[in-house]
Parts: sequence; C-alpha cells; structure tokens
Amino acid sequence: MRFFLAVLLVAIVVSCGGPEPRRPVEVKSGSFYKESIERTKKLLAEEEAAIQEIISKDTVHEYISSPNGFWYYYETKNDTANYQLKSGDQILFSYNLMSLGGDTIYTAEEIGPTSHVIDKQQLFPGLQNAVKLLKINEKVTFLFPSPQAYGYQGDNKAIGPKTPLKSSVELHTIIIDNDSLN
Repeated sequence: MRFFLAVLLVAIVVSCGGPEPRRPVEVKSGSFYKESIERTKKLLAEEEAAIQEIISKDTVHEYISSPNGFWYYYETKNDTANYQLKSGDQILFSYNLMSLGGDTIYTAEEIGPTSHVIDKQQLFPGLQNAVKLLKINEKVTFLFPSPQAYGYQGDNKAIGPKTPLKSSVELHTIIIDNDSLN
C-alpha cells in the first residue's frame, strides 16, 4: 500500500507541471523588408521619370528642383517681398490637387482657404515644405511624387494610394509670429 501511495504521489507531482506550450517557429530573414524597400525605390524611380518627362515637355515654365524631393515653377512671383516664412508664422493660402496628367481631384474652391501655422500643424509632407518657399501673393505649381503626397495611404477619399500629385498653391496672408522676430 505504501508503494502504491508513493507511486500515486509521484504521478500527481509530475502531472502538476502541466503541458509545455510549443513555441512558434519564426525565422527573421529580413527579406520582406528588403523587398519592400526595393518596391518603394522602383515606384519612386518610375514616378520621378514621369515627372521628368512632364518637365522636359513643358517649354513654357522653368522648373526648380527642391532638396525635399519635389519640383516646382512660379506662376506668379513676387520679387519685391523679402520676408521668408518662419516656424510659428500663420498663413492663409489656397491650393488645388490634380493628377500629374492635369485631371482635377480637388479644386481650390472645394478645399477652401486654408489657415496653417508653419511647423506646428500637419499638411501632407510635400505641401508642408512647399508653403515655406512662398512669399506673399505668390502662386507656385508643385509636382509631388507619392511619398511627398499622401503616400501608401491616400486620403481615403478621392486620392488613391501611391498617387503623385500636381498642386497650384497661392499664399494670401502672413501673420508673423512675434516670437520668431527675436
């Protein structure tokens, strides 16, 4: 009987450990990320080639390449204004959004006048940097590859994912941030 109780006790103690969960087998090779990076580079190269083709065919305008990864030309230039926008300045501007082919996605009237505080509020990346180039009463047309536009997300309305954009932007008003004058 003692033997039986000892075996029973050992069986109970051993079985209390419970089953050992299996660990998932996971191999991180990095290939997914490498492939994603290569797809993004290829897409960007295709979009930049399309933009360069537009620029080469446009004999009317003189395009400027931005270090931020977009291109632009002046429709109306204000050579008398010398104030350069600074962080904290509030501006009122209007803009439209078009496909690179010139098809209107949103008119300036649909978007309406936009109030924006430089570096304090979010716009899509290209527009965030583009407005900083403007002086009062200037109108500039920008060509944005998709990473500078709405990227992989789109705007969840009329702008699809990975869509390069063309936009004419006009700066109407600047309210200078007094802190930036110091």
